[in-house]
Amino acid sequence: MDDPAQLTEFGKILLIGVSGVLLVSLTLLLGKLISPKKPTREKLSTYECGEEPMGSSWVSFNPRFYVIALVFLLFDVELIFIFPWATVFGQSELIAADARWGWFTLIEMAVFAGILIVGLIYVWKKGDLEWVKPQTGLPRVSVNIPASAYDRLNKARYPVRPFEPVREPKAAAVKPQADDGTKKPAFKPLFRKPGATT
Repeated sequence: MDDPAQLTEFGKILLIGVSGVLLVSLTLLLGKLISPKKPTREKLSTYECGEEPMGSSWVSFNPRFYVIALVFLLFDVELIFIFPWATVFGQSELIAADARWGWFTLIEMAVFAGILIVGLIYVWKKGDLEWVKPQTGLPRVSVNIPASAYDRLNKARYPVRPFEPVREPKAAAVKPQADDGTKKPAFKPLFRKPGATT
C-alpha cells in the first residue's frame, strides 16, 4: 500500500460504480414521477407480441429448448476458463520458476475438461440433445371388420362415370305479397349477454 496510485485506481472504480448506481436510480425515479398513470385493461394484460392473450399463462410446455440452452452455457463457460489457461500455460518464465508448473496445469485442465465431457455424455445418452421427432406410422384401430374386406375394397376397380351437372327446374314466379304498410327489418338482430360464448 506504499504506492498511492493503487488507491486512486480503486477510487476510479468506486466512482464509476457510484455514478452508475446514481444514474440508474435517477432514471427510474424520473420515470416514476413524470410518466402518465392511466392503467387500462389492455395495458395491464399479458403482452403476447401483438396477439390477443388467450387463457391462462400457467400452461405446461416442453422445456427442451431451455435444457439445450443450459448445456450451451455450460460449454460457453468452459471456453471462458480455457482461453486464459491457454495463454498462461506455456509461458517460459513460469516453467523456469517451477518445473512442475507445466504438468500441474495440464492435469488440472484435463480434469476440468473431463468432468464437462462426462456431463455431455450423460446429457447425450439421456436424449436431451434431440428434439421431439414425430413417430410416423399407420394408425391402428381395433374393429371387428376383417382385413380381407379392406383388401377387397382397395383392390377392386370402380367405373368412373362422366360428370353431368344436375339441372334444377326453373323456380315458379314469386307473387308479390300485399303491402300492409309495415316494414320488416332486413336482418334479425342477435342479442347476447356479455361473457356468453354462444
